[in-house]
Amino acid sequence: MSRATSTRSRSTVPLRVQNATFLGPAVLIVGVLLLVPFVLTTYQSLTADNGLEPATFIGFDNYAALMRDAGFLHSLLNTVLWTAGAVLLPASVGLAIATFTRPLRFGRIFQLVFIVPYALSGVATGTIWSFLLSTEGSINAILGEMGLGELARGWLLTWPTNTLVMIGVYVWQVSGVAVILYLVGLDSVPRETVEAGQLDGARGASLFWHIIFPQLRAITVVVVGISLTNGLRVFDLIWVLTGGGPGQVSEALAVTMYRRTFVLGDYGVGSAVAVILTVIVVITSWIYLRAQMPRRRQA
Repeated sequence: MSRATSTRSRSTVPLRVQNATFLGPAVLIVGVLLLVPFVLTTYQSLTADNGLEPATFIGFDNYAALMRDAGFLHSLLNTVLWTAGAVLLPASVGLAIATFTRPLRFGRIFQLVFIVPYALSGVATGTIWSFLLSTEGSINAILGEMGLGELARGWLLTWPTNTLVMIGVYVWQVSGVAVILYLVGLDSVPRETVEAGQLDGARGASLFWHIIFPQLRAITVVVVGISLTNGLRVFDLIWVLTGGGPGQVSEALAVTMYRRTFVLGDYGVGSAVAVILTVIVVITSWIYLRAQMPRRRQA
């Protein structure tokens, strides 16, 4: 009798109240850990604050100064390059490796070569490649031994070479997760659809692009989404390899934010860079997800 009464009392609780009970703690945690710091950072970006004297409200002067700062605009350009490389290359490399090594007898060994670097931190990856890419490093030494000494250069000393090389290092590090996800996706493709395509005369590239790849859409959405956000906020690899230099030519927005805030002690401008970066990440991610949702509903 009491159990039936308890069941009836629970059923009378509105569904919205039940949902709010479960979601409330999570929303509270997100609000405290994310939204509150963002609001405080936004306010600080509207002040002149050097950490030594009381902050002075100056409105949007910090943002106006950034728009006139050639170093910041160059950092913004580097962020665009990083985002393009981080979105296109890991997904493409991961898909190629997963597709071509999957049927091979020793394919797992080749896959492991690309998966292991993903377990390394950005600092460890940067340290390894800083030795390889230095002027007296292994890469230039190998080129010299092969009679290709004219190709040797200071890989991290000039722009845009340093930015492109760091993007390549980043792709080497993170392609492993794309390999793993695409291997899972390829294993989940129903064999019946592949056999049906073969019966219709599809072979090789035609079979892959028209039958297999469309069934990997969900995996591609995840891989590109992860790459998009990571590419926009890359920091550790750049800081270890070049420190944003020479000068500021290899800085991305995350590095600019760190340097302005913790190296130069200009907390107002650093907060402004942080707000701009956050807005770019949120808007870009929102546009990407909105572009994918209608397609998924139609599918």
